[in-house]
Amino acid sequence: MTKEEMTDQIMASKKAKGLTWEAIASKMGMGEVWVASASYGLNSMPEDAAKSLCEVLELDEDVCATLQEFPNKAWDKIVPQDPVIYRFYEIVGVYGYTIKQIIGEKFGDGIMSAIDFSMDIDKEENPKGDRVVITMNGKFLKYSSW
Repeated sequence: MTKEEMTDQIMASKKAKGLTWEAIASKMGMGEVWVASASYGLNSMPEDAAKSLCEVLELDEDVCATLQEFPNKAWDKIVPQDPVIYRFYEIVGVYGYTIKQIIGEKFGDGIMSAIDFSMDIDKEENPKGDRVVITMNGKFLKYSSW
């Protein structure tokens, strides 16, 4: 089974059961962003998490095994067309160097890990229009000298 076939089965079951990522992750005792990312094949799951997801969605052993395989974290190098994804592309284009410079000023020469990392997506009600609140939390990794 490919990661794409795995994702198709997960999405079909999620839709058929009328479940949100929040509901699925809650039943698993895990974070919704990470569960969704692994379901799209961009992270691998340890065996216990894969079994839990497959139990929640009533999926077979092939899906469970594929969830545990290492991902290939590659994506198209074209500008995304989906408006939500495009906005992130735009944010990095407009604020990328600003983010890099401020991280450098506060931490020194290094990067934010996307491996030792978590992300939360929340809704903030606001009379001027509800707000999307995205919190990214990554370990600082200092560049080495030799």
